[in-house]
Amino acid sequence: MAYESRGRPNGVRVHSAQGCHDTSLTFRQPLWRYRMTQSLSRKGHCWDNSPMERLFRSLKTEWVPKAGYPTQQESGRDLIDDLIGYYSQTRPHQYNGG
Repeated sequence: MAYESRGRPNGVRVHSAQGCHDTSLTFRQPLWRYRMTQSLSRKGHCWDNSPMERLFRSLKTEWVPKAGYPTQQESGRDLIDDLIGYYSQTRPHQYNGG
């Protein structure tokens, strides 16, 4: 489990919607056991997580090649170096005159 492999970090927040699977006892019990805080979207505000959804849509449709990557290392290099470079340097922001 990722939580164990990272040394049982404190202050972990798990963001989820308010669907029945996100509020069920089965889903919430492990969160309590590992002292994780559940962060629920506000009721009726499905766009709370829209920035991340937009990023993942861009990743799937614009960044990842249709054939995938030959290695996990190569995917990490592309998705981290290129994506962060794009969002930090190329994409228009106030600081770079965009």
